[in-house]
Amino acid sequence: MSDTLNILVVDDDEVILQVFTDFLQRKKEYSILTARDGAEALKIILQKKVDFCFTDLHMPGMDGVEFTMKIHEFDNTLPVVVMTGYPSMDNAITTLKHGVVDFLVKPFHIGDIELTIKRALEQKTLLVENMLLKEEVKGKDRIDRLNKELSEKVRDLNILNMILRRVDWVTSSSDLFDLIVRLSADITNCDEVHFHVLEGSVEKPIPIACFRKGPKPALGAVADGATHTYVTEVLAGEILEGVPLLVNGGHESALSDANICSVVAIPFRIRKKLFGMLSAIARNGSAPFTEKDLYYLNFLAERATFVIENVALYENIYENLFATLYAFVEAIEARDPYTKQHSSRVTEFAVSIGKAMGCSEEQIDLLTFSGHLHDIGKLAIPDSILLKPGPLTTTEFKAIKKHPVIGANIVGRLGLLTGEQRIILHHHERWNGKGYPGGLRGESIPFLSRILAVADVYDAMASDRAYRKRLADEVVLETIREGAGVDFDVQVVETFLSLYEKGEFSTEVDSIAQIPAVMQTGMT
Repeated sequence: MSDTLNILVVDDDEVILQVFTDFLQRKKEYSILTARDGAEALKIILQKKVDFCFTDLHMPGMDGVEFTMKIHEFDNTLPVVVMTGYPSMDNAITTLKHGVVDFLVKPFHIGDIELTIKRALEQKTLLVENMLLKEEVKGKDRIDRLNKELSEKVRDLNILNMILRRVDWVTSSSDLFDLIVRLSADITNCDEVHFHVLEGSVEKPIPIACFRKGPKPALGAVADGATHTYVTEVLAGEILEGVPLLVNGGHESALSDANICSVVAIPFRIRKKLFGMLSAIARNGSAPFTEKDLYYLNFLAERATFVIENVALYENIYENLFATLYAFVEAIEARDPYTKQHSSRVTEFAVSIGKAMGCSEEQIDLLTFSGHLHDIGKLAIPDSILLKPGPLTTTEFKAIKKHPVIGANIVGRLGLLTGEQRIILHHHERWNGKGYPGGLRGESIPFLSRILAVADVYDAMASDRAYRKRLADEVVLETIREGAGVDFDVQVVETFLSLYEKGEFSTEVDSIAQIPAVMQTGMT
Protein backbone atom coordinates (compact mmCIF):
# COMPACT_ATOMS: atom_id res chain seq x y z
CA MET A 1 0.00 0.00 0.00
CA SER A 2 1.31 3.50 -0.87
CA ASP A 3 1.92 6.17 1.75
CA THR A 4 -1.24 8.01 0.68
CA LEU A 5 -4.60 6.34 1.28
CA ASN A 6 -7.30 6.96 -1.34
CA ILE A 7 -10.55 7.48 0.56
CA LEU A 8 -13.84 7.31 -1.38
CA VAL A 9 -16.89 9.00 0.19
CA VAL A 10 -20.34 8.24 -1.27
CA ASP A 11 -23.32 10.34 -0.15
CA ASP A 12 -26.14 12.23 -1.85
CA ASP A 13 -25.78 15.00 0.76
CA GLU A 14 -23.39 17.72 -0.44
CA VAL A 15 -22.81 18.87 3.14
CA ILE A 16 -21.47 15.44 4.17
CA LEU A 17 -19.18 15.32 1.14
CA GLN A 18 -17.84 18.77 1.93
CA VAL A 19 -17.22 17.86 5.59
CA PHE A 20 -15.12 14.85 4.58
CA THR A 21 -13.29 16.82 1.88
CA ASP A 22 -12.41 19.69 4.22
CA PHE A 23 -11.22 17.34 6.95
CA LEU A 24 -9.24 14.82 4.90
CA GLN A 25 -7.55 17.36 2.63
CA ARG A 26 -5.79 18.74 5.69
CA LYS A 27 -4.17 15.34 6.24
CA LYS A 28 -1.15 14.51 4.08
CA GLU A 29 -1.74 10.79 4.38
CA TYR A 30 -5.16 10.88 2.71
CA SER A 31 -6.45 11.59 -0.79
CA ILE A 32 -10.20 12.22 -1.08
CA LEU A 33 -12.55 10.98 -3.82
CA THR A 34 -16.31 11.72 -3.77
CA ALA A 35 -19.42 10.35 -5.45
CA ARG A 36 -23.10 11.20 -5.10
CA ASP A 37 -24.52 7.73 -5.67
CA GLY A 38 -23.51 4.08 -5.93
CA ALA A 39 -23.31 4.00 -9.74
CA GLU A 40 -20.88 6.94 -9.87
CA ALA A 41 -18.82 5.40 -7.07
CA LEU A 42 -18.49 2.05 -8.90
CA LYS A 43 -17.07 3.85 -11.95
CA ILE A 44 -14.44 5.47 -9.75
CA ILE A 45 -13.48 2.16 -8.14
CA LEU A 46 -13.07 0.53 -11.58
CA GLN A 47 -10.86 3.40 -12.79
CA LYS A 48 -8.82 4.26 -9.70
CA LYS A 49 -7.19 2.57 -6.74
CA VAL A 50 -9.41 2.93 -3.66
CA ASP A 51 -8.12 1.93 -0.22
CA PHE A 52 -11.13 2.79 1.90
CA CYS A 53 -14.82 3.68 1.41
CA PHE A 54 -17.46 5.57 3.41
CA THR A 55 -21.02 5.20 2.05
CA ASP A 56 -24.42 6.47 3.10
CA LEU A 57 -26.92 3.67 3.81
CA HIS A 58 -29.94 5.27 2.13
CA MET A 59 -29.34 6.76 -1.35
CA PRO A 60 -31.46 7.04 -4.49
CA GLY A 61 -30.93 4.37 -7.12
CA MET A 62 -28.45 2.08 -5.40
CA ASP A 63 -28.42 1.96 -1.59
CA GLY A 64 -25.37 1.34 0.59
CA VAL A 65 -25.97 -2.42 0.96
CA GLU A 66 -26.24 -3.07 -2.81
CA PHE A 67 -23.22 -0.85 -3.43
CA THR A 68 -21.16 -2.81 -0.87
CA MET A 69 -22.17 -6.14 -2.42
CA LYS A 70 -21.05 -4.96 -5.88
CA ILE A 71 -17.70 -3.76 -4.51
CA HIS A 72 -17.00 -7.09 -2.88
CA GLU A 73 -17.77 -8.99 -6.06
CA PHE A 74 -14.28 -8.08 -7.26
CA ASP A 75 -12.53 -6.94 -4.02
CA ASN A 76 -13.81 -8.36 -0.76
CA THR A 77 -10.97 -6.83 1.26
CA LEU A 78 -11.91 -3.18 0.62
CA PRO A 79 -13.08 -1.72 3.97
CA VAL A 80 -16.55 -0.18 3.74
CA VAL A 81 -18.05 1.93 6.53
CA VAL A 82 -21.77 2.73 6.42
CA MET A 83 -23.13 6.11 7.59
CA THR A 84 -26.70 6.31 8.86
CA GLY A 85 -28.80 8.61 11.00
CA TYR A 86 -31.13 5.81 12.14
CA PRO A 87 -29.23 2.71 13.31
CA SER A 88 -31.31 -0.42 13.83
CA MET A 89 -30.76 -4.13 14.37
CA ASP A 90 -32.10 -4.99 10.90
CA ASN A 91 -29.72 -2.53 9.22
CA ALA A 92 -26.82 -3.76 11.34
CA ILE A 93 -27.36 -7.44 10.53
CA THR A 94 -28.00 -6.83 6.82
CA THR A 95 -24.97 -4.61 6.26
CA LEU A 96 -22.55 -6.62 8.41
CA LYS A 97 -23.53 -9.78 6.55
CA HIS A 98 -22.46 -8.13 3.29
CA GLY A 99 -19.03 -7.02 4.39
CA VAL A 100 -19.50 -3.64 6.07
CA VAL A 101 -16.81 -3.28 8.73
CA ASP A 102 -18.15 -0.40 10.84
CA PHE A 103 -20.81 2.28 11.28
CA LEU A 104 -20.83 6.03 11.70
CA VAL A 105 -24.03 7.26 13.36
CA LYS A 106 -25.12 10.70 12.15
CA PRO A 107 -24.58 13.27 13.52
CA PHE A 108 -20.96 12.34 14.29
CA HIS A 109 -17.94 14.17 15.59
CA ILE A 110 -15.39 15.16 12.94
CA GLY A 111 -12.68 13.33 14.87
CA ASP A 112 -14.60 10.06 14.50
CA ILE A 113 -13.69 9.99 10.78
CA GLU A 114 -10.00 9.30 11.29
CA LEU A 115 -10.62 6.99 14.23
CA THR A 116 -13.01 4.96 12.09
CA ILE A 117 -10.48 4.76 9.24
CA LYS A 118 -7.75 3.46 11.54
CA ARG A 119 -10.09 1.01 13.24
CA ALA A 120 -11.46 -0.28 9.93
CA LEU A 121 -7.97 -0.69 8.43
CA GLU A 122 -7.04 -2.73 11.46
CA GLN A 123 -10.15 -4.79 10.86
CA LYS A 124 -9.11 -5.19 7.23
CA THR A 125 -5.87 -6.73 8.40
CA LEU A 126 -7.84 -9.01 10.66
CA LEU A 127 -10.15 -9.87 7.77
CA VAL A 128 -7.28 -10.91 5.52
CA GLU A 129 -5.80 -13.00 8.31
CA ASN A 130 -9.19 -14.52 8.96
CA MET A 131 -9.53 -15.51 5.32
CA LEU A 132 -6.19 -17.30 5.49
CA LEU A 133 -7.16 -18.98 8.73
CA LYS A 134 -10.42 -20.15 7.21
CA GLU A 135 -8.59 -21.59 4.26
CA GLU A 136 -6.30 -23.46 6.63
CA VAL A 137 -9.13 -24.38 9.00
CA LYS A 138 -7.29 -22.62 11.83
CA GLY A 139 -9.66 -19.75 12.44
CA LYS A 140 -12.21 -21.04 14.93
CA ASP A 141 -11.12 -18.85 17.83
CA ARG A 142 -10.82 -15.79 15.62
CA ILE A 143 -14.26 -16.39 14.12
CA ASP A 144 -15.76 -16.71 17.60
CA ARG A 145 -14.19 -13.41 18.59
CA LEU A 146 -15.48 -11.68 15.47
CA ASN A 147 -18.95 -13.05 16.14
CA LYS A 148 -18.76 -11.69 19.66
CA GLU A 149 -17.70 -8.30 18.30
CA LEU A 150 -20.61 -8.44 15.88
CA SER A 151 -23.01 -9.15 18.73
CA GLU A 152 -21.54 -6.28 20.70
CA LYS A 153 -21.89 -3.94 17.74
CA VAL A 154 -25.51 -4.98 17.29
CA ARG A 155 -26.12 -4.42 20.98
CA ASP A 156 -24.42 -1.02 20.76
CA LEU A 157 -26.64 -0.05 17.85
CA ASN A 158 -29.76 -1.19 19.68
CA ILE A 159 -28.87 0.87 22.74
CA LEU A 160 -27.98 3.94 20.70
CA ASN A 161 -31.16 3.58 18.68
CA MET A 162 -33.21 3.26 21.87
CA ILE A 163 -31.63 6.46 23.22
CA LEU A 164 -32.37 8.34 20.00
CA ARG A 165 -35.91 7.02 19.80
CA ARG A 166 -36.90 7.79 23.39
CA VAL A 167 -35.08 11.09 23.87
CA ASP A 168 -36.05 12.57 20.50
CA TRP A 169 -39.76 12.06 21.23
CA VAL A 170 -39.68 14.24 24.35
CA THR A 171 -41.62 17.47 23.76
CA SER A 172 -41.50 18.99 27.24
CA SER A 173 -38.43 20.00 29.20
CA SER A 174 -40.25 19.00 32.40
CA ASP A 175 -40.34 15.35 31.27
CA LEU A 176 -36.80 15.12 29.98
CA PHE A 177 -34.84 14.90 33.22
CA ASP A 178 -36.95 12.05 34.62
CA LEU A 179 -36.43 10.24 31.31
CA ILE A 180 -32.66 10.79 31.49
CA VAL A 181 -32.30 9.09 34.89
CA ARG A 182 -34.67 6.25 33.96
CA LEU A 183 -32.89 5.65 30.68
CA SER A 184 -29.49 5.72 32.39
CA ALA A 185 -30.69 2.98 34.72
CA ASP A 186 -31.95 0.92 31.76
CA ILE A 187 -28.67 0.98 29.80
CA THR A 188 -26.23 0.40 32.69
CA ASN A 189 -25.98 -1.86 35.72
CA CYS A 190 -26.12 1.06 38.13
CA ASP A 191 -27.94 0.98 41.47
CA GLU A 192 -29.04 4.61 41.31
CA VAL A 193 -28.80 7.67 39.06
CA HIS A 194 -28.90 11.38 39.91
CA PHE A 195 -29.16 14.54 37.84
CA HIS A 196 -28.03 17.84 39.36
CA VAL A 197 -28.17 21.33 37.93
CA LEU A 198 -24.96 23.24 38.57
CA GLU A 199 -26.46 26.63 39.27
CA GLY A 200 -23.92 29.42 39.48
CA SER A 201 -21.37 27.56 41.58
CA VAL A 202 -20.57 23.85 41.38
CA GLU A 203 -20.27 23.88 45.16
CA LYS A 204 -24.05 23.89 45.45
CA PRO A 205 -25.56 21.49 42.90
CA ILE A 206 -29.36 21.40 42.79
CA PRO A 207 -30.94 17.90 42.64
CA ILE A 208 -33.47 17.70 39.80
CA ALA A 209 -34.13 14.00 39.20
CA CYS A 210 -33.16 10.67 40.73
CA PHE A 211 -33.91 7.00 40.10
CA ARG A 212 -33.05 4.13 42.43
CA LYS A 213 -33.22 0.47 41.49
CA GLY A 214 -34.28 -2.29 43.85
CA PRO A 215 -37.29 -4.46 44.67
CA LYS A 216 -39.37 -1.27 44.43
CA PRO A 217 -37.75 1.04 41.85
CA ALA A 218 -38.27 4.66 42.87
CA LEU A 219 -38.29 7.76 40.67
CA GLY A 220 -37.44 10.92 42.56
CA ALA A 221 -35.88 9.09 45.51
CA VAL A 222 -33.50 11.27 47.52
CA ALA A 223 -29.86 10.23 47.88
CA ASP A 224 -28.72 9.23 51.37
CA GLY A 225 -26.43 11.56 53.29
CA ALA A 226 -23.08 9.97 52.38
CA THR A 227 -24.00 9.62 48.69
CA HIS A 228 -25.33 13.17 48.55
CA THR A 229 -22.11 14.47 50.11
CA TYR A 230 -19.91 12.55 47.66
CA VAL A 231 -21.93 13.60 44.61
CA THR A 232 -22.35 17.26 45.53
CA GLU A 233 -18.96 17.91 47.09
CA VAL A 234 -16.52 15.55 45.37
CA LEU A 235 -17.94 14.77 41.92
CA ALA A 236 -19.30 18.26 41.29
CA GLY A 237 -15.84 19.69 41.79
CA GLU A 238 -14.13 17.13 39.58
CA ILE A 239 -16.65 17.62 36.74
CA LEU A 240 -15.81 21.33 36.51
CA GLU A 241 -13.48 20.72 33.55
CA GLY A 242 -16.39 19.28 31.60
CA VAL A 243 -14.76 15.87 31.03
CA PRO A 244 -16.72 12.61 31.62
CA LEU A 245 -15.41 10.65 34.61
CA LEU A 246 -15.22 6.94 35.40
CA VAL A 247 -14.07 6.18 38.94
CA ASN A 248 -13.70 2.67 40.30
CA GLY A 249 -13.27 2.08 44.07
CA GLY A 250 -10.10 0.66 45.49
CA HIS A 251 -8.15 3.04 47.67
CA GLU A 252 -10.52 6.06 47.50
CA SER A 253 -11.88 6.55 51.01
CA ALA A 254 -14.63 8.91 49.79
CA LEU A 255 -16.11 6.06 47.74
CA SER A 256 -15.93 3.46 50.50
CA ASP A 257 -17.40 5.91 53.04
CA ALA A 258 -20.41 6.34 50.74
CA ASN A 259 -20.76 2.56 50.10
CA ILE A 260 -19.87 3.10 46.42
CA CYS A 261 -17.67 0.77 44.37
CA SER A 262 -17.91 2.64 41.05
CA VAL A 263 -19.30 5.88 39.68
CA VAL A 264 -19.72 7.57 36.29
CA ALA A 265 -20.18 11.34 36.07
CA ILE A 266 -21.18 13.04 32.82
CA PRO A 267 -21.21 16.83 32.36
CA PHE A 268 -24.14 18.46 30.56
CA ARG A 269 -23.27 21.52 28.50
CA ILE A 270 -25.79 23.93 26.99
CA ARG A 271 -24.19 26.21 24.39
CA LYS A 272 -20.73 25.38 25.77
CA LYS A 273 -21.72 26.35 29.30
CA LEU A 274 -21.69 23.74 32.07
CA PHE A 275 -25.34 23.24 32.97
CA GLY A 276 -25.67 20.02 34.94
CA MET A 277 -24.23 16.64 35.90
CA LEU A 278 -25.50 13.10 35.47
CA SER A 279 -24.06 10.66 38.02
CA ALA A 280 -24.58 6.88 37.96
CA ILE A 281 -23.64 4.92 41.07
CA ALA A 282 -22.83 1.23 41.63
CA ARG A 283 -22.85 0.13 45.26
CA ASN A 284 -20.35 -2.20 46.91
CA GLY A 285 -21.08 -5.72 45.73
CA SER A 286 -22.22 -4.59 42.29
CA ALA A 287 -20.20 -4.88 39.09
CA PRO A 288 -18.05 -1.79 38.44
CA PHE A 289 -18.75 0.41 35.44
CA THR A 290 -16.81 -0.01 32.20
CA GLU A 291 -15.66 2.30 29.41
CA LYS A 292 -18.73 1.13 27.46
CA ASP A 293 -21.03 2.45 30.22
CA LEU A 294 -19.17 5.75 30.04
CA TYR A 295 -19.69 5.81 26.26
CA TYR A 296 -23.43 5.08 26.52
CA LEU A 297 -24.09 7.73 29.16
CA ASN A 298 -22.01 10.31 27.33
CA PHE A 299 -23.97 9.62 24.12
CA LEU A 300 -27.21 10.02 26.10
CA ALA A 301 -25.98 13.33 27.52
CA GLU A 302 -25.01 14.70 24.09
CA ARG A 303 -28.37 13.79 22.60
CA ALA A 304 -30.30 15.07 25.60
CA THR A 305 -28.57 18.46 25.56
CA PHE A 306 -29.42 18.77 21.86
CA VAL A 307 -33.08 18.05 22.64
CA ILE A 308 -33.05 20.43 25.64
CA GLU A 309 -31.89 23.27 23.39
CA ASN A 310 -34.53 22.48 20.75
CA VAL A 311 -37.37 22.12 23.27
CA ALA A 312 -36.38 25.38 24.97
CA LEU A 313 -36.27 27.15 21.61
CA TYR A 314 -39.69 25.78 20.60
CA GLU A 315 -41.27 26.68 23.95
CA ASN A 316 -39.85 30.20 23.72
CA ILE A 317 -41.16 30.66 20.16
CA TYR A 318 -44.57 29.30 21.18
CA GLU A 319 -44.83 31.63 24.19
CA ASN A 320 -43.77 34.65 22.13
CA LEU A 321 -46.28 33.74 19.44
CA PHE A 322 -49.24 33.74 21.81
CA ALA A 323 -48.03 36.85 23.60
CA THR A 324 -48.16 38.62 20.22
CA LEU A 325 -51.60 37.27 19.36
CA TYR A 326 -52.99 38.19 22.77
CA ALA A 327 -51.63 41.71 22.33
CA PHE A 328 -53.65 41.94 19.09
CA VAL A 329 -56.80 40.88 20.93
CA GLU A 330 -56.16 43.41 23.68
CA ALA A 331 -55.93 46.04 20.95
CA ILE A 332 -59.38 45.01 19.71
CA GLU A 333 -60.87 45.32 23.20
CA ALA A 334 -59.19 48.69 23.71
CA ARG A 335 -61.20 49.97 20.71
CA ASP A 336 -64.49 49.11 22.44
CA PRO A 337 -64.70 49.69 26.23
CA TYR A 338 -67.94 47.69 26.34
CA THR A 339 -66.18 44.46 25.33
CA LYS A 340 -63.20 44.84 27.65
CA GLN A 341 -62.17 41.41 29.03
CA HIS A 342 -64.85 39.76 26.88
CA SER A 343 -62.44 37.12 25.62
CA SER A 344 -61.13 36.42 29.13
CA ARG A 345 -64.64 35.78 30.40
CA VAL A 346 -65.63 33.70 27.38
CA THR A 347 -62.52 31.59 27.85
CA GLU A 348 -63.26 31.04 31.52
CA PHE A 349 -66.88 30.09 30.80
CA ALA A 350 -65.89 27.74 27.95
CA VAL A 351 -63.21 26.01 30.05
CA SER A 352 -65.70 25.49 32.91
CA ILE A 353 -68.22 23.91 30.52
CA GLY A 354 -65.49 21.79 28.89
CA LYS A 355 -64.25 20.43 32.22
CA ALA A 356 -67.80 19.62 33.32
CA MET A 357 -68.35 17.71 30.05
CA GLY A 358 -65.21 15.63 30.58
CA CYS A 359 -62.91 17.29 28.04
CA SER A 360 -59.30 16.07 27.98
CA GLU A 361 -56.38 18.23 29.03
CA GLU A 362 -55.54 18.75 25.36
CA GLN A 363 -59.11 19.90 24.61
CA ILE A 364 -59.01 22.31 27.56
CA ASP A 365 -55.78 23.80 26.18
CA LEU A 366 -57.47 24.22 22.79
CA LEU A 367 -60.43 25.96 24.41
CA THR A 368 -58.11 28.24 26.36
CA PHE A 369 -56.16 29.40 23.31
CA SER A 370 -59.09 29.61 20.91
CA GLY A 371 -61.22 31.35 23.53
CA HIS A 372 -58.69 34.14 23.91
CA LEU A 373 -58.24 34.41 20.13
CA HIS A 374 -61.76 33.85 18.79
CA ASP A 375 -62.35 37.54 17.98
CA ILE A 376 -58.89 38.28 16.57
CA GLY A 377 -60.49 38.60 13.11
CA LYS A 378 -62.18 41.82 14.25
CA LEU A 379 -58.85 43.53 13.70
CA ALA A 380 -60.03 43.86 10.10
CA ILE A 381 -63.49 45.28 10.97
CA PRO A 382 -63.74 49.12 10.78
CA ASP A 383 -64.59 51.01 13.99
CA SER A 384 -67.59 52.51 12.24
CA ILE A 385 -69.12 49.03 12.19
CA LEU A 386 -67.57 47.48 15.29
CA LEU A 387 -68.49 50.40 17.58
CA LYS A 388 -71.78 51.41 15.95
CA PRO A 389 -74.29 52.30 18.72
CA GLY A 390 -77.33 51.32 16.68
CA PRO A 391 -78.51 48.34 14.58
CA LEU A 392 -76.26 47.15 11.75
CA THR A 393 -77.28 47.38 8.11
CA THR A 394 -77.29 44.27 5.93
CA THR A 395 -73.96 45.28 4.43
CA GLU A 396 -72.44 45.98 7.84
CA PHE A 397 -73.66 42.66 9.20
CA LYS A 398 -72.05 40.86 6.24
CA ALA A 399 -68.77 42.57 7.14
CA ILE A 400 -69.07 41.49 10.80
CA LYS A 401 -69.75 37.90 9.70
CA LYS A 402 -66.33 37.77 8.03
CA HIS A 403 -64.41 37.96 11.30
CA PRO A 404 -64.36 34.16 12.02
CA VAL A 405 -62.80 33.52 8.58
CA ILE A 406 -60.33 36.38 9.00
CA GLY A 407 -59.39 35.18 12.49
CA ALA A 408 -58.93 31.58 11.35
CA ASN A 409 -56.72 32.77 8.49
CA ILE A 410 -54.55 34.86 10.84
CA VAL A 411 -54.03 31.90 13.16
CA GLY A 412 -53.71 29.38 10.32
CA ARG A 413 -50.88 31.23 8.60
CA LEU A 414 -48.75 30.73 11.70
CA GLY A 415 -48.66 27.00 10.96
CA LEU A 416 -48.82 25.90 14.63
CA LEU A 417 -52.50 26.19 15.46
CA THR A 418 -54.60 23.92 13.24
CA GLY A 419 -56.94 22.89 16.08
CA GLU A 420 -57.48 26.46 17.31
CA GLN A 421 -58.01 27.63 13.71
CA ARG A 422 -60.90 25.20 13.22
CA ILE A 423 -62.59 26.19 16.52
CA ILE A 424 -62.32 29.91 15.76
CA LEU A 425 -63.64 29.45 12.21
CA HIS A 426 -66.85 27.70 13.35
CA HIS A 427 -67.76 29.33 16.68
CA HIS A 428 -70.69 31.18 15.04
CA GLU A 429 -72.21 28.07 13.46
CA ARG A 430 -75.69 27.13 14.71
CA TRP A 431 -77.18 23.69 15.43
CA ASN A 432 -79.92 24.20 12.80
CA GLY A 433 -77.42 25.11 10.08
CA LYS A 434 -78.33 28.83 10.00
CA GLY A 435 -75.04 30.07 11.39
CA TYR A 436 -71.91 31.26 9.60
CA PRO A 437 -69.51 31.06 7.84
CA GLY A 438 -70.04 27.46 6.70
CA GLY A 439 -73.68 26.83 7.54
CA LEU A 440 -72.65 23.65 9.35
CA ARG A 441 -75.40 21.70 11.08
CA GLY A 442 -75.58 19.55 14.24
CA GLU A 443 -72.59 17.39 15.09
CA SER A 444 -70.75 18.45 11.93
CA ILE A 445 -69.91 21.60 13.94
CA PRO A 446 -66.66 20.96 15.89
CA PHE A 447 -67.50 20.01 19.48
CA LEU A 448 -65.29 22.70 21.03
CA SER A 449 -66.82 25.33 18.72
CA ARG A 450 -70.24 24.37 20.13
CA ILE A 451 -68.98 24.96 23.66
CA LEU A 452 -67.40 28.28 22.69
CA ALA A 453 -70.64 29.41 21.00
CA VAL A 454 -72.68 29.07 24.21
CA ALA A 455 -70.02 30.78 26.33
CA ASP A 456 -69.73 33.60 23.78
CA VAL A 457 -73.49 34.25 23.52
CA TYR A 458 -73.91 34.17 27.29
CA ASP A 459 -71.25 36.83 27.86
CA ALA A 460 -72.53 38.96 24.97
CA MET A 461 -76.07 39.08 26.36
CA ALA A 462 -74.99 39.44 29.99
CA SER A 463 -72.66 42.40 29.28
CA ASP A 464 -73.19 46.03 28.33
CA ARG A 465 -72.71 46.80 24.64
CA ALA A 466 -72.46 50.03 22.65
CA TYR A 467 -75.98 49.55 21.32
CA ARG A 468 -77.70 48.32 24.52
CA LYS A 469 -77.38 47.62 28.23
CA ARG A 470 -76.88 44.08 29.51
CA LEU A 471 -79.97 41.90 29.47
CA ALA A 472 -81.59 40.61 32.64
CA ASP A 473 -80.35 37.20 33.81
CA GLU A 474 -83.80 35.69 33.32
CA VAL A 475 -83.88 36.85 29.69
CA VAL A 476 -80.34 35.56 29.04
CA LEU A 477 -81.06 32.14 30.50
CA GLU A 478 -84.40 31.78 28.76
CA THR A 479 -82.84 32.75 25.40
CA ILE A 480 -80.12 30.12 25.76
CA ARG A 481 -82.60 27.51 27.03
CA GLU A 482 -84.90 28.10 24.05
CA GLY A 483 -81.89 27.91 21.71
CA ALA A 484 -81.09 24.32 22.76
CA GLY A 485 -81.49 22.08 19.74
CA VAL A 486 -82.05 25.12 17.51
CA ASP A 487 -79.00 27.31 17.85
CA PHE A 488 -76.97 25.29 20.34
CA ASP A 489 -75.99 21.73 21.25
CA VAL A 490 -78.53 20.48 23.81
CA GLN A 491 -75.90 18.79 25.99
CA VAL A 492 -73.75 21.93 26.07
CA VAL A 493 -76.78 24.03 27.09
CA GLU A 494 -77.73 21.56 29.82
CA THR A 495 -74.17 21.63 31.20
CA PHE A 496 -74.11 25.44 31.07
CA LEU A 497 -77.45 25.76 32.93
CA SER A 498 -76.32 23.27 35.57
CA LEU A 499 -73.12 25.23 36.18
CA TYR A 500 -75.03 28.52 36.27
CA GLU A 501 -77.38 27.19 38.94
CA LYS A 502 -74.31 26.24 41.01
CA GLY A 503 -73.04 29.83 40.78
CA GLU A 504 -70.10 28.98 38.50
CA PHE A 505 -70.50 32.00 36.20
CA SER A 506 -70.01 35.70 36.83
CA THR A 507 -69.88 38.52 34.32
CA GLU A 508 -68.39 41.02 36.73
CA VAL A 509 -65.27 42.31 34.96
CA ASP A 510 -63.28 42.71 38.15
CA SER A 511 -63.87 39.08 39.14
CA ILE A 512 -61.78 37.68 36.29
CA ALA A 513 -58.04 38.07 35.73
CA GLN A 514 -57.21 40.28 32.81
CA ILE A 515 -56.17 38.13 29.84
CA PRO A 516 -56.50 38.79 26.09
CA ALA A 517 -59.99 39.01 24.67
CA VAL A 518 -62.30 37.29 22.26
CA MET A 519 -65.34 38.02 20.10
CA GLN A 520 -68.84 39.16 20.06
CA THR A 521 -72.01 37.26 20.43
CA GLY A 522 -74.55 35.28 18.63
CA MET A 523 -76.28 38.64 18.30
CA THR A 524 -73.57 40.09 15.98
